[in-house]
This record gives sequence, C-alpha cells and structure tokens, in this order.
Amino acid sequence: MTKEKAQSRRDHLVRMRAEQKRKERRTAFLMWGAGGAVILVLVGFVAFYLVKERATTSLDAVTSAKYPGSLHVQTKVKYKENPPVGGEHNPAWQNCGIYDQPLNNENAVHSMEHGAVWITYQPDLPKAQVDKLKELASKDYMLLSPYPGLPAKVVASSWNKQLKLDSAEDPRLPKFISTYKNNSAETPELGAACDGGVSTVAADAPIPETTPTAAPSSTAGTDAPVTSAPSSSPTG
Repeated sequence: MTKEKAQSRRDHLVRMRAEQKRKERRTAFLMWGAGGAVILVLVGFVAFYLVKERATTSLDAVTSAKYPGSLHVQTKVKYKENPPVGGEHNPAWQNCGIYDQPLNNENAVHSMEHGAVWITYQPDLPKAQVDKLKELASKDYMLLSPYPGLPAKVVASSWNKQLKLDSAEDPRLPKFISTYKNNSAETPELGAACDGGVSTVAADAPIPETTPTAAPSSTAGTDAPVTSAPSSSPTG
C-alpha cells in the first residue's frame, strides 16, 4: 500500500509539472502573441504615417517645362502656361516682395530667371489664407501677388516648375519653396539680383502690346540696369 501511495504521489507530481509547463507555454505564447501584435500595430502606424506624410508633402504634382534663358522683349508675351514658368520676358525684373495688385507676367518671369519663387492667388482668396501666403512670402527671393483667372486657388511657380494648390495651408507649398527657391539647377541666372528692378504693378505700368517706336524689339544677353524710378513699392 505504501508503494501504491508513493507511485500515486509521483504520478500526481508528474501531472502537476506537465500542467505547469502547459501553463508556462500558454503564457509565453500569449505574451509573444501580444508583443507581436503590438509590433505589428506600431509598424502599421509608422507605415501609415510615412505614407500620409509623403502624400501630403510629395512634390509629384509639380509640372515641369523646358525653358532655357530667354530673350528680353519690350512687348507683352503670350505664355503657354498660366501663370508662366519661363520664356521671353521684360528686361526689367520685378523686385521681390509682397504685392496687393497683379503684376506684369514679363517682369515676374525675369525674377524667376534669377531664382525667385512667385506665389499667385485668386483675388477672392479669403484674407486668412492671403495672410498665410504673406507670411511664407516674407523671405528673400519671393514674389506674391493676386492673379485674375488663376486656374487654382494658389499657384507656386519657379523657373520651369509649377504647383497648383487648393489652399494656402497645403504643406506642399513650403516644401516647393525650399526645393526650388534660388536652388534649382535649371534656373538660368541663379542668384542674380531680386532687387534693383521695378516695383510697378500691371495697372500702373502695363507692358505694351507692340514695340515702342524708340525701343528695340528685343535684347539678349546680360541684364540691363533699370534707371526709371518705380511708381509703387511692394509691401514686403
């Protein structure tokens, strides 16, 4: 009888140990499973964030053109893009700054040839968004002006590059500025002056449709200094 009790006790201990091992394996499985789930959630979250970040800041929507440095002309130019991103332009560049009235395309294009980014916006854009644009355009090599007939709420343009946006709050706008402002290998006169030109707006000094009698039809090469005094100044 004593042997039977001893054997029963041993069998009981074996069963207890086996049950304990099963519990330990189950606990470990649950812990590893929970840890794996957490890792999967974290990986998914990071992937979602990266995809969302790329979607909101990607410059894939930027359109490109292929304009080399161009001739200077005294007359209005019919540009292919609206607003323009390059091509023939006026000998006088637009002084960089913030303007509350539309500019002559021909002067602004010359500024972009020097490395400026030109932000244009629809004239009825809400004031809060215009104020946001003014904040972004308060740095050097920036032009800001309203633009009647603009194909989007806001358009950012540099030489050969353009991005259409639905809002001044779009995170792609500051990225476009940092990428292309005075920083593009395609800019013909990168780093040339963005002051010393003209500060007149289109209403005060419209570009003529035909060549003035006393002026040549076009000039090429280096920029000529501007001697005429501007009739108005940018606000920024």
